[in-house]
Amino acid sequence: MTLALIDYGAGNLHSVANALKAAGASDVLITGDADAVAKADRIVLPGVGAFGACASALRGVGGMVEALEQRVRRDGVPFLGICVGMQLMADAGEEHGVHAGLGWVRGTVRHLTPSDASAKVPHMGWNDVVPASPHPLIEAGEAYFLHSYAFDGDDVLATTEHGGAVTAAIGRDNLIGVQFHPEKSQRFGLALLERFLEWRP
Repeated sequence: MTLALIDYGAGNLHSVANALKAAGASDVLITGDADAVAKADRIVLPGVGAFGACASALRGVGGMVEALEQRVRRDGVPFLGICVGMQLMADAGEEHGVHAGLGWVRGTVRHLTPSDASAKVPHMGWNDVVPASPHPLIEAGEAYFLHSYAFDGDDVLATTEHGGAVTAAIGRDNLIGVQFHPEKSQRFGLALLERFLEWRP
């Protein structure tokens, strides 16, 4: 089983790769090659930074979006988006202007605006993950978050609390995305990655 960890210059690649290996992945391919992604059995899209810059970087890799559309949307291989990688699943993001996402999950990524003034932005640190609906990959627990923008839309699988409810995970069918960082979430994060490696959506 080949797992493609997509390298588009916008992810915490080695930490994610190490976490995937610790979770039991035997063949993690860090790649910016669309042809390799088109043959992968599982795909992970990390992301750190601003939505627009990440979207532009992903589209800047020749054939990558087309390979993702084919392998993920049409072939149905398991897909995991992490942090901005999750946000890119949305229709659009509003960080530094409005930028198009992949449009896989209906919604928009908007600036965090906690109703409680004591809740700081960025939202940084450990926080509870509360399942919103049953899903084989999502369990209750505590994960590490670091973000200033949050997903607002459909197919929310879990929330967290930061001056109000904030989306922690989204997904449907063979797609899942998490706003938190599994690679920084110790046992909780490793357990999620273990379930992803076994997932047969």
